[in-house]
Amino acid sequence: MALVRRNILHDENSRKKYIAGVDLLKKEKTGRTTNSFGIPGPENPVYTYDLFVIWHIQAGSYPIPRNGDPLLRNFAHRGPVFLPWHRLMLILVELNIQRILGDNTFAMPYWDWSADGDDGSPTDAPIWTSDYMGGQGNPVSDGPFGFFPNDPNNFTVRLESGPDGRPSQAGNGQGRGLIREFAQPWPGGWDTLPTSADVKAALDFAPDSPNPKPEDRYDVVDYSVNSDGFRSRLEGWRPPTRPWTHNQVHMWTGGDMLPLSSPNDPVFFLHHCNVDRTWESWLRRYGRIYTPDMTAPDTYTGERIGDTLALPASYPLTPGNMLDQSSWCTYDQLP
Repeated sequence: MALVRRNILHDENSRKKYIAGVDLLKKEKTGRTTNSFGIPGPENPVYTYDLFVIWHIQAGSYPIPRNGDPLLRNFAHRGPVFLPWHRLMLILVELNIQRILGDNTFAMPYWDWSADGDDGSPTDAPIWTSDYMGGQGNPVSDGPFGFFPNDPNNFTVRLESGPDGRPSQAGNGQGRGLIREFAQPWPGGWDTLPTSADVKAALDFAPDSPNPKPEDRYDVVDYSVNSDGFRSRLEGWRPPTRPWTHNQVHMWTGGDMLPLSSPNDPVFFLHHCNVDRTWESWLRRYGRIYTPDMTAPDTYTGERIGDTLALPASYPLTPGNMLDQSSWCTYDQLP
């Protein structure tokens, strides 16, 4: 039977399991070291949770096309592969929490940020209380992921994005507390969360052309931040006047949610679970379709429907494999 992913505010069981699972993954050594990933600085162990930080940074550093600029389009963002790549990442986190808890019933919870957006984007919403994710701060000093003086069990950020876009060690390899800075002004942040109207606008988007192909609802050439379609609207690049939806949540939360090392904040996965929930709603409306297909030029290698997703090499899955996860999981309700 498929797992059911539920709203974290409505399911105390999934909340407790998620927090416990993250804590255990942060303490589980992988047997690999920072040096084996080419991360500069002293040689330190790499823990399972931090693998997801490394993978996110690495995928965001590989440009599409290969001789291009990763800040324009990369193997995980700013193009059509954004949604299937992060869907795979969520499944791998879910599997690892199941494994470390010894509980194959665990399903990743989601944070419905549009409900907070509809409520005025309060910085003291339930998700930010000490029973859930804790609040803001530099460092965060409450909740399960707070940083407390002289506590050997502190939740620490060990790896972050360096100036060159590659992983570097935080706190000189000793780690530091998690940082959140809510509702900072533009251009460094954004003062509101997306609303349900924003989500509806992305889901309802239709291309303005006389005979659009179904896949044109998803994305169009040149498959970039300038391409209009559901993907670009959900990722947050269109309309081009401001950050929207996915991007808006990262910018509103601020701190460690801003750089490529954003999986350092456990709210990252709750956020992306809600993004995935929105994509699943779109797939059920319009069909399990994707573009570009394999007839697209090699300049789109890495984001075509049959190309291997760059996370990680031991999971040779493609965007096409990610279009239907109904045998694995579903959602309690869709937007």
